[in-house]
Amino acid sequence: MTGTLGMSRPRSAGVRPPTLQTLPEAIVRNTAIAGARTRSRIMAVVKADGYGHGAITVARAAIAAGARWLGTTDIAEASRLRAGGLTAPILTWLNPSGVDAESAAAGRIDVAVGSVDELHALIGQTSPTPVRIHVHVDTGMAREGCPEHEWDALFAGAQQGERQGKVRVVGLMGHLPSADHADPEANAPAVSRTHQARRAAQAAGLDVPLAHLAATSGTLTDPATHFGMVRFGAGLVGIDPSGTTELHGASRLTAPVVHCAAVAAGTPVGYDGAYVTDAPTHLCVLPVGYADGIPREISADAAVEIHGRRRRVVGRVSMDQTVVDTGADAVPLGTIATVFGPSDGATPTIHDWARWAGTIPHAIVTGIGPRVKRTFA
Repeated sequence: MTGTLGMSRPRSAGVRPPTLQTLPEAIVRNTAIAGARTRSRIMAVVKADGYGHGAITVARAAIAAGARWLGTTDIAEASRLRAGGLTAPILTWLNPSGVDAESAAAGRIDVAVGSVDELHALIGQTSPTPVRIHVHVDTGMAREGCPEHEWDALFAGAQQGERQGKVRVVGLMGHLPSADHADPEANAPAVSRTHQARRAAQAAGLDVPLAHLAATSGTLTDPATHFGMVRFGAGLVGIDPSGTTELHGASRLTAPVVHCAAVAAGTPVGYDGAYVTDAPTHLCVLPVGYADGIPREISADAAVEIHGRRRRVVGRVSMDQTVVDTGADAVPLGTIATVFGPSDGATPTIHDWARWAGTIPHAIVTGIGPRVKRTFA
């Protein structure tokens, strides 16, 4: 078989393939909402390919709406943004394959350093110019960032690295472990630790011009967490983990009807007949399944939109197909079903699918597979 995964499934002439459409205008509106909640700079976090929406498309829309920084998982993601023409400052803070100092410096890409070992590995490399770093401290999550008992060693090492011309400290960062509760009291310990870390860094001789702690939930709910910058990621694509702010869905997943049949009452549907029709009805097949990111384990409420009405998903979701009950309506081949999209009453949202699948909306949008065509409005 030749061609990309996105082209591997044959289709009838004139039938549009399953498509995930990104809606930049929604990203602009969501960024504006964040801007109205803070006086700090906004970093648009576009890791995981912009939460599945296309990192370059999301980044451009966010920058156009006032975001001043970009955030990614690693240097490779950041380099793709540079290749796409984006010139804003970029920070990477996970870097699972380590940091190549020369690539970071050449690409004008900042990196987070969350341990003494990471710092030593970076300083030990050769780079024509100093690498811009953000010292990353653990502010209560115990997941990443330097633990408090090693702060002095990290800051002293960073100060030495500056003297050697190896690094330049431009920021200090941490994470909020409980921001989704939208409770400033729950955030207060992390805020206090961030202030403490800044004082310790200054005592070690470091000038830390920029501190940042809050992600989407903190941005929307707690100004005390904002410091000099906020990291707005999930919120760009319409996800507020705190559940306090109505954001705009930034994508639409559609799929064509590729088969429709009238069936009798008592017809078992899909593998193992997990669903049996209770009346004569029409069943339609959509050419998307769990290999494309449609959750396999979903509640009986799961549905798609066809012709302005919600239609239930029935039977087990297969690897490549999903069956929909359209009742008395025989749906012509090629009819477009909307799996999810911005809320309009009939169209399910990513939040609906997250509820039906017992997961979070982040998992829905980042799980859409490579066979699905990508476009943007």
